[in-house]
Amino acid sequence: MIGSSAVEIATAVGAGEVSPIDVVEAALARIEAGAALNAFCVVRREEVRAEAKALAHRADLRLLPLAGVPVGIKDHVDVAGCPTRHGTAALSGVPAAVDDELVRRLRAAGALVVGKTTLPELCQGPFTESVEFGVTRNPWNPEHTSGGSSGGSAAAVAAGMVPLALASGGGGSIRIPASCCGVVGLKPGPGLVPRAGRGWRGMSELGPIATTVADAALMLDVLSGTDRYRKAMAEPDRALRIGVTTAPPTPGVRVDPQVRVALDAAARALRDEGHVVDTVAPPWRLRDQPRYVARYFAGSADDADGLALRALERRTRAIVCAGRLLRRLPVARDEIPAETAARFSAWFSNYDVLMMPTLAALPPRAGGWASAGMIRTHLATSVLVPFLLPFNLVRYPALTVPAGLSIDRLPIGVQMAAAPGGEGLLLSLAAQFERLRPWPRHAP
Repeated sequence: MIGSSAVEIATAVGAGEVSPIDVVEAALARIEAGAALNAFCVVRREEVRAEAKALAHRADLRLLPLAGVPVGIKDHVDVAGCPTRHGTAALSGVPAAVDDELVRRLRAAGALVVGKTTLPELCQGPFTESVEFGVTRNPWNPEHTSGGSSGGSAAAVAAGMVPLALASGGGGSIRIPASCCGVVGLKPGPGLVPRAGRGWRGMSELGPIATTVADAALMLDVLSGTDRYRKAMAEPDRALRIGVTTAPPTPGVRVDPQVRVALDAAARALRDEGHVVDTVAPPWRLRDQPRYVARYFAGSADDADGLALRALERRTRAIVCAGRLLRRLPVARDEIPAETAARFSAWFSNYDVLMMPTLAALPPRAGGWASAGMIRTHLATSVLVPFLLPFNLVRYPALTVPAGLSIDRLPIGVQMAAAPGGEGLLLSLAAQFERLRPWPRHAP
């Protein structure tokens, strides 16, 4: 069922209209046809075929929310029988003994794990390129990046290989690639989706990259062990207060004019639906930047504990060394600064949603980033992702939804953020926007 959403596949499989065996074969064929994109670092061909055959004989398919739905798993999450490499040669190819809890939940819901998706080394950077696993390319234009660090997950969904993929983001690594590839990406707030460890000093969360907003809601329900997000697919039952900004948190960053046009069109569409849409001063301040950066470096050093520095790529090694120094400082602690928390809370007491560009620039060209040094990479990052970092720092939920194409036919995303607990609100508004501004499910 190439071109079908996860909701459509699960409904058809549950009704006996299509076999999970046929669904898996279509997904594997699509992965093979798009091998040059390098979305997957491991494909479980024979294993997932056997699992599809076993699933086809179950009598309770109608009860499984992800019955027969192919999914990809970012390769820093354990899948039993597959190595978990984190994009690096510093880790061995020893297979994981058991599934991560999130993989277990996906399987219990009827999902079929087709493989592990690519990422940059230790999730470092907004470009999915590594010495060990190569360059992952954008299905809309393979000369451009798929984004990162969940670039393999986004490329796989955008290319129609799978309708859902598990991703993670500590500084935009769900929303960056989703925006680059023209798909939906949601970073939930803390505690909703379980994960082991602190995750970049508490800033990183796991969440869905999906073909449609309804698919994202369905996957979030399965990951979180609830059923409330599918129910959020009803459009908002009141006029929302939506603040819109193109003022980046980092001074001197220029928002691409085509991104501004897409955001203006999105704001008009929602205003025409009756929402109160205001141009606003956003809640960020310059002092938040060093707070985020210190946690990012410290968390990166945490991730590399126990690894041989000499086995890491040059850029990763520099980041880890810097992080080992910075994590000794108070600014790198896990707690959200009280002043920052109060400022964001006060802003969101007046507005339901803050809407802004997902990325300040269009997806850069691919290639050369695996060998780029730390300074070059971070200069490129700073002009691309300034709108994403504040919501990792304060741990608010945020999502990106496709909003248009550039002149060169590269996707442009719009980001929506809400106060803690606002995942359902974001999904509801995004679903309404998706109806107002329909988007191709897959790259041509």
